[in-house]
Amino acid sequence: MAGKLIAENRRARFDYFLEQTFEAGLALTGSEVKSLRVGRANIAESYAAVEGKEIMLVNADFPPYAQAGPHFNHEPRRHRKLLLKRKEIDKLIGAVQRDGRTIIPTKLYWNDKGMAKLEISLAKGKKEHDKREATAARDWQRDKARLMRDKG
Repeated sequence: MAGKLIAENRRARFDYFLEQTFEAGLALTGSEVKSLRVGRANIAESYAAVEGKEIMLVNADFPPYAQAGPHFNHEPRRHRKLLLKRKEIDKLIGAVQRDGRTIIPTKLYWNDKGMAKLEISLAKGKKEHDKREATAARDWQRDKARLMRDKG
């Protein structure tokens, strides 16, 4: 990821085991691109779903662009098609249907060419005890760093 970050799903690492990441393009309208250029987007509650032979981004919030007007603006939470290679799509569809995995968007950013890209991850949901273990490990790392800094 070399470009400017637009939105990040920070909750994803806490709720899921992220296994494999993919970079996907987005099929967007003009007012959606302008809304992203302003830096307004929310992918925190979104996920990617399989619809036929395509993968769609569901529940991502791209607020309406104020200068576009009512006739040329977009629906803020519409389903957006993810642009991936056929091999990647087949791999993701197989993992979702066969293994029960989930496709979670982790980052939305601009690449070097100025194109909006979405980093998606194949994920497995964490149970409550897994989340407690992750919290305990994070706390221990913080305490250990503090002790090393203080004691020398």
